[in-house]
Amino acid sequence: MKKLIYLVAMIIGLSATVASCGDSGNSWTEYEEWRNANIEWYLAQKDRKNPDGTPYYKELNPSWYTNSGVLIHYFNDRKQTEGNLSPLITSQVSVKYKGELYNGSVFDSTAVATSDSVRTFTLSGTVIGWKVALTDMHVGDTCEVVLPYTMGYGAAGNTSISPYSSLKFGIKLVDIPAYEIP
Repeated sequence: MKKLIYLVAMIIGLSATVASCGDSGNSWTEYEEWRNANIEWYLAQKDRKNPDGTPYYKELNPSWYTNSGVLIHYFNDRKQTEGNLSPLITSQVSVKYKGELYNGSVFDSTAVATSDSVRTFTLSGTVIGWKVALTDMHVGDTCEVVLPYTMGYGAAGNTSISPYSSLKFGIKLVDIPAYEIP
């Protein structure tokens, strides 16, 4: 029942997005099978449990985006990083990451064959799901983040990501260069 309610809410909430697809060729029906597979996978991740029965992911719904539905699982002890800086949406962040589609296909990564490099960019230039996840993190945190397609590239997709793609990222927040004081 909970899954059905979530699916209905997602469909209703996306009616404006679907209507805006226009001539892009990314129609609701053209991507129906892919979209449904991505929604089912996201819902399965949302219900994922640890061996002790507790939720594997924490759902992030910050006050500035209350229905984001971004899922996050921290791999480090957050007590050790709680005094470290957290980025603002306007911050530059230095991160290591790997991005995957729901089927495990890697579409982007900072890891290259010969090194494990870091990328620095302004958080405001990323998808909304990254803004939600990274503003919850502290420098030194390592996590896994799952974005419903509405928090990623939505109905438009991009050159390497199909429309309606739920995304999974492994992220390490390495630094916040030139941190601005709020």
